[in-house]
Amino acid sequence: MWKNINLEKCIARINDLKHEDTEGAPAMRPSVTISRMAGAGGRTVASKLADYLQPYAPYGRQWTIFDRNLIAQVLEDGHLSRQLADCYPEASQPLLRELLLKLGRSNPSVSTVVKQSVETIWKLAKGGYVILVGRAANVITAGQENVFHVRLEGSREKRIARLETVYDFDLQTAVEYLKSQDAAKKLYLADYFGRDIDDPLLYDMIVNTDEISFEQVAMLIALAVIRRFDLEAQAKAAWA
Repeated sequence: MWKNINLEKCIARINDLKHEDTEGAPAMRPSVTISRMAGAGGRTVASKLADYLQPYAPYGRQWTIFDRNLIAQVLEDGHLSRQLADCYPEASQPLLRELLLKLGRSNPSVSTVVKQSVETIWKLAKGGYVILVGRAANVITAGQENVFHVRLEGSREKRIARLETVYDFDLQTAVEYLKSQDAAKKLYLADYFGRDIDDPLLYDMIVNTDEISFEQVAMLIALAVIRRFDLEAQAKAAWA
């Protein structure tokens, strides 16, 4: 179902960042963040969105998806973390330094893992051509002009039904999973970043996935991203 969401692609993207000029105009390297309610289709939409956007990527670059599990794997792999750390000189990261400083001051108990997650997400988004699912990526990258922020929502009933189908949960398990996941996401943003995940101003687009297929949702987001960053013109220029 999510064949293009895997660690191999993430490793390849991180390796590519070492050899790219990431100091150019940020709008030339678009990225997308997806915040989602449990069962609203975050991973499926991300997977389809990457396919829609791939034709507009420069030759040799792949749109790559980092969900919370893959970001956790990158953080756990010391080699990958060091590679990312070497992508940008410290002087080029005033927004990142400001965010980390604010994070530390607002919550002295913030763990090293959270701070590393912030830095990892910020650098991946700056490099472009990534879709970041969860992990407060929309808040972390709010100061980056090259990032488009999406929120996926849906009714409790429809989301529970999807969880039963996708994960083969029984009704009680699906209900408990939905409640715990939604609460954890909301608490993470509130505790570490002082933001409300339901604040509509955190997003460029909010989509109710109840009556729209994930394919259509991905297409809507792709069209918005293509127009926001004028990717058609960029593609034509590259082909000329």
